Amino acid sequence: MSVKKITVSLLLVLLALCSVLLVNTAKFSGTALPIAAHQPLGLDEVALAERLAQGLRLRTISVTGQDAMEEFATLLRTLYPRVHEALRLERVNGHSLLYTWAGADPALKPALFAAHMDVVPIEPGTEADWTQPPFAGAIADGYIWGRGALDNKSGLMGLMEACERLLADGYAPDRTLYLAFGHDEEVGGGDGAAQIAALLRQRGVELAFSLDEGSALLRGIIAGVKPPVAAIMAAEKGYVSFRLSTKGEGGHSSMPNFDPVLPRLARAVSRLDAQPLPPRMTPLVANMLESLAPEMPFVARLMIANRWLFEPLLLHTLAQKPITNAMIRTTQAVTVLHGGVKDNVLPSEAYALVNFRLLPGDSVATVQAHLSQVIDDAAIELSVEDGFISEPPPASDPSAPAFELLANSIRQVFPKALVSTGLVMATTDNRHYATLSEQSYYIAPFSYTPADRSRIHGSDERIALSDYANMVRFYVQGLRAAGQERWP
Repeated sequence: MSVKKITVSLLLVLLALCSVLLVNTAKFSGTALPIAAHQPLGLDEVALAERLAQGLRLRTISVTGQDAMEEFATLLRTLYPRVHEALRLERVNGHSLLYTWAGADPALKPALFAAHMDVVPIEPGTEADWTQPPFAGAIADGYIWGRGALDNKSGLMGLMEACERLLADGYAPDRTLYLAFGHDEEVGGGDGAAQIAALLRQRGVELAFSLDEGSALLRGIIAGVKPPVAAIMAAEKGYVSFRLSTKGEGGHSSMPNFDPVLPRLARAVSRLDAQPLPPRMTPLVANMLESLAPEMPFVARLMIANRWLFEPLLLHTLAQKPITNAMIRTTQAVTVLHGGVKDNVLPSEAYALVNFRLLPGDSVATVQAHLSQVIDDAAIELSVEDGFISEPPPASDPSAPAFELLANSIRQVFPKALVSTGLVMATTDNRHYATLSEQSYYIAPFSYTPADRSRIHGSDERIALSDYANMVRFYVQGLRAAGQERWP
């Protein structure tokens, strides 16, 4: 065959391929059309803020804040009298709270709305970095300031505000609704949500769905997408830390041995850092990309619409930024290196801690196998670090009726938002309810911008008065819809 004929043939193939790509991309060429908003629910934003501020003033720090937990439970009873009159409250394992709003039809599977009352401590030495004192519960400059304003007292008290409002309006659910408030989520939830789940399991409760924190109304987070994104996540990552330890001959630094422990450990860490677990596209992340594609630039739409061809390039692109890299792989982070006590003493032992956040489909066992293969050194001992360990719970269905119920509730309050799904990068109390729930979802719809990344567990945690009011509006919609006999 002549060069001319080969060139013509290749051009025809390329033209055919381009036509297929353009046809496939056309399905993402439009703009998502949000539904028309209802008249916003009238709320007194200042009064809402003042009640939340009271909750933020209590130092309900995980483990050490037990007295404050009691004060917080008393405050809830004071602020929300209708809830405590109409709903049954149980204290679980001392400090966690389980509210039951009995539905008219016990045959309907209940829905559970989760939140947690505990907060992380303030890192010593950072107190002066706060614009307002972290436990002052200050209301200033249009914000409510304080530890827990985002994580997660706004979610907890927002749910209580919504129930109080629904009761004042005379609402009575057909379906039983649970409010499950753990007291130790920040340290794993073993004494809180896990015990609530055990109690419900003992009673034979099967949940239609559960909803917890873990996502937000994302603004300016996803490159190329201008409208806010209400990401109702449908899975969360697992969690495990491994200890890499090694022992050897110590002694004086003037006569070092030929296999010192610190370089050996450094080699192991270097190998691991150079070979992270491979990226892969999970169905939830693919669903998220497809739902947001209409708002993305043409090249991004092209790759998403034709993943059969461009998935390797798409994964490579996503891996370039920390937030999107975490969506497509089990991440690893070396968080502790320890060895040696003095500059002229050879240490006889050293260790490193490596934290992994497990993508659904991976497990503690697969991570350990990866570590062994990559490090390939019998002198490095691998062990699971004591403490918090969680295999990734099963992913839920973003096309299930419960998801659409929550999506409709979002659209009523945030008509300009794009509703999407995805994966929670961290862990939440929701995983404890996974074996009880047909579906588990994650969102507490406060506005989350790039500037807010350092606020959760960091300094200057705050929530805007208007954002908190909209959270309450969402919970009013969500609770009312969840309590119906039938869903959309």
